[in-house]
Amino acid sequence: MNPSVDWFFNKPTKWQEAYSELRQVVLDCNLTEELKWGCPCYTNNKSNIVLIHGFKDYCALLFMQGALLKDTKKVLIQQTENVQAARQMRFKSIDDVLKNKSLIITYLKEAIKLDKAGIKVELKKTTEYKIPEEFQIVLDDMPELKKAFQSLTPGRQRGYLLYFSAPKQAKTRESRIEKYIQAILDGKGLED
Repeated sequence: MNPSVDWFFNKPTKWQEAYSELRQVVLDCNLTEELKWGCPCYTNNKSNIVLIHGFKDYCALLFMQGALLKDTKKVLIQQTENVQAARQMRFKSIDDVLKNKSLIITYLKEAIKLDKAGIKVELKKTTEYKIPEEFQIVLDDMPELKKAFQSLTPGRQRGYLLYFSAPKQAKTRESRIEKYIQAILDGKGLED
């Protein structure tokens, strides 16, 4: 147990018992406990395997390369359509965790085995993401914007493409694009 992570397990939440049980199950699989993204993250030779996190209606184990797991029991959930590698195993109570303890261990062992073998999800390349029509029009009209966008890191490009594509209405897509033109020209990402 890593003392720098204790605060997560000691804070009063409705998931406190479930968190503690999940922590013990994961640590029993000989993973190293670290704090990443404000959550307990468990690693194997510095490679992220799984993290524990909670939401309003459930707590979960997030398997970083979960898309590779066999998931014979169909318990892993892809949080959104844009999540490529990670998959969640969700729990609604401590009883839910206890009932699924052997399954959790099976999935953890498989995740560790895949990691040790160096097997990773092959992620989509930025060029495979669809450019929203409204953004393409602006890029075509502003060569300096197109050049600035192409100079961004692949992660920043993906962030913009996903953000610009998300709204159903063209008007909303257009306003998002307009809002971020200067940031792109300045070489900044959505969160910079």
